[in-house]
Amino acid sequence: MTGLLHDFDYEENPEVPGHPMKGQEILAAHGYPEDVRRAILSHVPAMNVPRDTPMARTLFACDELCGFIVACAMVRPNRLADLEASSVKKKMKDKAFARNVSREDILLGTAELGVPLEEHITFVVAALRPRRRSSASRSPGEARGSCDFVIW
Repeated sequence: MTGLLHDFDYEENPEVPGHPMKGQEILAAHGYPEDVRRAILSHVPAMNVPRDTPMARTLFACDELCGFIVACAMVRPNRLADLEASSVKKKMKDKAFARNVSREDILLGTAELGVPLEEHITFVVAALRPRRRSSASRSPGEARGSCDFVIW
């Protein structure tokens, strides 16, 4: 839930501290828990909110990386289907590619999670790939091969 909510206010408030403060205020008014709101605040380094929970560290570690992986996938004929960590790491070295994505935040987030970069990239790529539903979870008239989640 936190991952889905963390940037909901960005389009209207693209500058810090408007983002994420305005969104945090809206979430508070709607009764979202403090740990969710704190994790959202902590994903913006300029807010100086410590990432002291697994949720906060995970949100930060995945935020920039997800955007970068999607950018990598968009320039490939098979999108995410055959994207590998080595290709993502190679693109990270190209400073002109997806130049607004902070490589430093990707590396810092991965370090804060305590996992190797290649392992983290592999995990996030797999998480972004469409999932096929099992036949038990499909409704009787639903076509075979439909997906629960597609990023585009």
